[in-house]
Amino acid sequence: MICKAELENGISLEYLDRGEGEVILLLHGLGSTKADWDLQKQLFSEEFRVIAPDLRGHGNSSKPKLKEDYGVQKCAEDMKLLLDKLKIADCIVVGFSMGGAIAFEMTTRISERISKLVIVNTAPDFNALGEMGEQMIAERTEMLRSQGMEAMAEKVAEGMFPDKDQKDLRTAFYSRAKKNDLEAYYNSFITLMEWGIGDKIRTIETLTLVVASELDYTPVTLKQSYTSEMKNAKLEVINNSRHGVTMDQPENFNKALLKFFKS
Repeated sequence: MICKAELENGISLEYLDRGEGEVILLLHGLGSTKADWDLQKQLFSEEFRVIAPDLRGHGNSSKPKLKEDYGVQKCAEDMKLLLDKLKIADCIVVGFSMGGAIAFEMTTRISERISKLVIVNTAPDFNALGEMGEQMIAERTEMLRSQGMEAMAEKVAEGMFPDKDQKDLRTAFYSRAKKNDLEAYYNSFITLMEWGIGDKIRTIETLTLVVASELDYTPVTLKQSYTSEMKNAKLEVINNSRHGVTMDQPENFNKALLKFFKS
């Protein structure tokens, strides 16, 4: 069922609510929507209650005008308020890419409400990516200013799904990404690149699964490094997968997550 929630902070979120039982909160990536989870929602909802929102600035949720109304911290607060609104005491949180940053932030704030954590193809410190991060900011800023949102959507879709047999995945992702409001996308992106949890990662005690794609933008070694800093985390590498592992390797991804959920 697709629902709407009006949060106490004035943000309106559209979200999927499907299934019964222990709650899994699914957080999508930058420039996308809850559709990132289309290949998980049916399977997961057979045994769990799946909540998958469009994050602020995305999909059919609120799109504030000002940069200061964006950021990982703001999205984490939205998720807390959504859990409050739905009277959900605790849940499993799964975050993909930007959603993983939000999941990290939530865990540093409300760890008592997160029973398990799954971090997918992301990093705990986007503000510490060095030259790679600086290059990403420069390239995306220039493309958005000179060519617009459709060009950005095309570039991201081609990077995530470059193979000939991935045409349908590439087209589907491009179709939703090009609908982004340019300012909302840029503000979400630039505030993400300013975010990081730093030494707080060593304080996270929540049982955590870190999922890394073999061919992701950032290397597996990065995920190995921060997984080793966490007290109760383990790493799962999905072979022959790029950044969009929820879509390009759903069978292996879903199998790994269900095993972790039930552990």
